[in-house]
Amino acid sequence: MIRAEKTPVAATAGEPLRDGPAGAAPPAAAPSPASAPLPSDAAIRLGTLYSEAVARLREAGSVAATRGSGPAIPTPELDARLLLAEATGAGPSDIHRHSALPLAGNEIKNFAGLLERRIAGEPVHRIIGRRAFYEHEFALSPETLEPRPETEILVEVARPLVEAAIAASGRCLFADVGTGAGAIAVSLLALCPAAEAIAIDISEGALATARWNAVAAGVADRFFPVRADHLSPLGGKFDLIVSNPPYIPTSEIAELDIGVRRHDPMLALDGGADGLDAYRTIAGEAARLLRPGGAAVLEIGRGQAGDVEALFAAGGFASSRRTRDLSGIERVLTLTRAADPVSKLS
Repeated sequence: MIRAEKTPVAATAGEPLRDGPAGAAPPAAAPSPASAPLPSDAAIRLGTLYSEAVARLREAGSVAATRGSGPAIPTPELDARLLLAEATGAGPSDIHRHSALPLAGNEIKNFAGLLERRIAGEPVHRIIGRRAFYEHEFALSPETLEPRPETEILVEVARPLVEAAIAASGRCLFADVGTGAGAIAVSLLALCPAAEAIAIDISEGALATARWNAVAAGVADRFFPVRADHLSPLGGKFDLIVSNPPYIPTSEIAELDIGVRRHDPMLALDGGADGLDAYRTIAGEAARLLRPGGAAVLEIGRGQAGDVEALFAAGGFASSRRTRDLSGIERVLTLTRAADPVSKLS
């Protein structure tokens, strides 16, 4: 499963945070929001439960920041809304609109369990089992990474290349290397009805999840999953190769947020000693598979643009574009195999 850099944001939940040392607490001291149990009254209202949850999440995030360990919880309000919606069947936007709604005891109990998992470090989208990306919601599994907002930039960069290939020949065949949940391939197929995708992953579980997502998006007839390690078993000619491979240097894995380290698959994170292992492999195979003028569109990590360009230059590729993310980091590279009229449209 090939995949990439992860911004810190958890299925083995750790011990819930506790205040103070083990043993008796001072009898007059009230429990902190992070350790206080949620009210158990079956008539508790939605708004009250939401407020209690936000307070606990804020406290847990504050404790983690103070100690320099534990989960990052940068969006306690959003997390509380999403978890409450999951526990009650309401829409996230209903949490405030229907704040006076009384909840049943089983809803409160279900929510308490979800909240404890979040406080223990499990990312909210892992808990609910899906995450929105581009124009669709994608199911997640233990073998897939969460699709992240910065990867939507890759879809935006690749889209005009796919459209240009379709305009030139009536179709576009592209390979998605390390498809994971299928977010890149499914999004491009939904945008471009004349495109077809070979979706490659080394994990059978990831491919099953990606296939499910392709069915849900209505593009399964043009989505072809292949279990393989990179591009080596493929033949024929492709118009485009897209990939968000693992690009975190091995030595930096331990610095990632606990939610990423515990809950994202290591195969999709670890890019080898320098973070470039997957790029070396793709660069060595891309020229054989791409049509003249074809392009590779790749997500990269901070500071990797020059190194990745050099790897592809050895195979006859030129860099035609670097695209930055909203933080100003060079995040997506477009590399062309020859003089590429397609890439000039990007």
